Amino acid sequence: MSIVLIGYRGSGKTTVGRRLADQMWLPFLDSDELIVKRAGKSIKDIFAEGGEAEFRDIESAVVQDVCAMNDHVISLGGGAILREENRQAIRSNNNRVVYLRCEAEVLYQRINADPTTTASRPNLTAAGGVDEVKQLLVIREPLYRQAMTAELDVTNLSAQEAVQRVVRLI
Repeated sequence: MSIVLIGYRGSGKTTVGRRLADQMWLPFLDSDELIVKRAGKSIKDIFAEGGEAEFRDIESAVVQDVCAMNDHVISLGGGAILREENRQAIRSNNNRVVYLRCEAEVLYQRINADPTTTASRPNLTAAGGVDEVKQLLVIREPLYRQAMTAELDVTNLSAQEAVQRVVRLI
């Protein structure tokens, strides 16, 4: 069993995941970092050169690998839940799956405040901005809830507060 954090980009999966792993003395894995390592290029470059389909194929292989591991804290990319086989892998192995939910406006603010995000990740819709976040949340929230074992609203929480609450949820 591992602890798997899911949620939209900017919800704090990586930050909370690293702190949670440190607190629990477990190894931390970030699927986006593993995708970049496997592909040998940034997520933005994968999208530009091979499109979303290529990215999702690499992502699925990584999700299958990491979700089969025991005793890890795992942060998955925001769209990892889009494929049914990924949702099955996420829930396999008796994993504890925590959906870090956050309001669209706050997600957008967090994404814009992170200089590495815009440099390394593409927009996913023509809308861009907060409208993109809202559009994708409409699609993804039911899938996050299908895959999760617990939900935590992180809209107004610091990373440390989120870690403390995740520990209680698992």
